[in-house]
Amino acid sequence: MSSKPIKAVLLLGFGGADSLENVEPFIRNVLSGRALRPELIEKAKERYRLIGGSSPLLSITQAQANAIVEILNSRGGEYEYRAYVGMRYWHPFIKDAVGRIKEDGADEAVVAIMSPFQTLVATEGYRDAVKDAVKALGGTPQTVYLTEWHIHPRFIDSIVEKINEQLSAFQKREDALVIFSNHSLPVAALEGDPYELKIQQTIGEVLKKTGKIDYKAAYQSQGEGPREWKGPRTEDVIVEARKRKKAGVVVVPLGFVADHVETLYDIDIYFRKTAESLGLIFRRTSSLNTYPKFIQFLAELIRKQAERTR
Repeated sequence: MSSKPIKAVLLLGFGGADSLENVEPFIRNVLSGRALRPELIEKAKERYRLIGGSSPLLSITQAQANAIVEILNSRGGEYEYRAYVGMRYWHPFIKDAVGRIKEDGADEAVVAIMSPFQTLVATEGYRDAVKDAVKALGGTPQTVYLTEWHIHPRFIDSIVEKINEQLSAFQKREDALVIFSNHSLPVAALEGDPYELKIQQTIGEVLKKTGKIDYKAAYQSQGEGPREWKGPRTEDVIVEARKRKKAGVVVVPLGFVADHVETLYDIDIYFRKTAESLGLIFRRTSSLNTYPKFIQFLAELIRKQAERTR
């Protein structure tokens, strides 16, 4: 048993249904009391059926957290790092993860929201959930967040490496349209929010290292209803690639750092079918998941944040 003080490493994710039976309650959590039409539930269940009946997001995020902590503890130092995972909309909920940190005797936690694009609209709800949990526990553990890593050189290198892997499938790089796909958000909510700016900053850094490629930013997983959602839609950009006489597309899940239903269904099934129905070659970069360069850079950022709180 280590005598070192415990430093918690808390990774936060969106969450996903862990069974077909839990698709409906998961979606109800996401919609937070808004009306839920039966056809929406059935559509969601069918998507989960097609990817094997459950989301792998929790297991992947746990693997990311464990890999980060393994690196941190292997380097020695004054702390014993422990891994925790909290999900915003499904088990284990953020409040439960924070409670376990408290129970384990850690007074401080380095928190990583597992999205490169952190803004009020996109990710502030995660911080609010942590804040509420800490308040309910009397003010501890203290928390410090990883921020602004969307242009970190090693994050960019990881994306570039994966793009280059997929472009090798084409006779000429310019034969492919590289589509940087991100989660869409309501247009009205994005007024004054830097979400789109951060996406463009990341793409700009990627382009510095890929050299000249033909590309376009796009958005997926738009909600239903009367609200206008950020576009262009990824599937529409795939159609555009055909009109531009491209041989194929490379879809980059830029805003997603772990596989879940929006990569495994939306990209791997729906977007692939769209592209292949048009006679296009379809490729997509694999999600970062536990990609060593990605994990190593997160571990280093967490170590630096931990040391700042001494």
